[in-house]
Amino acid sequence: MRLNPRHSRGFTLIELLVAIAVMALMAILSWRGLDGMSRAQTQTQARADEVLVLQAGLGQWRADLDAMAESPQISSLDWDGRVLRITRRGSTLVDEGLRVVAWTRRTGAGSTWLRWQSPALTTLGDWQSSWSQAERWAQNPGDEDKKREVSIVPLDDWQLFYFRGGAWSNPLSSDGPAAAAKTAIPEGVRIVLTLSPGQALSGRLTLDWIRPSVGGGKS
Repeated sequence: MRLNPRHSRGFTLIELLVAIAVMALMAILSWRGLDGMSRAQTQTQARADEVLVLQAGLGQWRADLDAMAESPQISSLDWDGRVLRITRRGSTLVDEGLRVVAWTRRTGAGSTWLRWQSPALTTLGDWQSSWSQAERWAQNPGDEDKKREVSIVPLDDWQLFYFRGGAWSNPLSSDGPAAAAKTAIPEGVRIVLTLSPGQALSGRLTLDWIRPSVGGGKS
């Protein structure tokens, strides 16, 4: 009994080439799909990280204001249109000294929201030196000053308002309810951030802080 030659022959060269081409095409499509998923996952993680950094920055902003120290010998809060300086208590029980922290927006190659912090301060002279250093840092930081700064987020602009006398006003205003108690600690501080485009969040963001003694212990 003889086998039918039509059932025993193998693949032709053309059939093999077509099969290889189809498998190569499927491999390319699969790789592009996996690459797209990987890129999407990377971008999503980057966006999530940006949001977390912003949340941490805003949380630190509130923490600095909540820990503001009041004393007749020192300035607790000062805004000169460029930098906000705060004298705050230490963040731990072990850290018994005061600290000067400062917030500013630095322009240049990129506009960035920054925070600076002094070491623990135990004497009035140390505080005076750090208070002045914080102002210099915002204007013309040196290498040593930059070692104590932290970059938060890209920022196109920012504005501050104080709540005094039942109204929000410019802290630098020479009239209105803020003028009557310009040196007093305000009942509230409002910050308006203009976040740079291209981030997970962009546009204007407003955050109000109320003194714990005014807001029933809540800021």
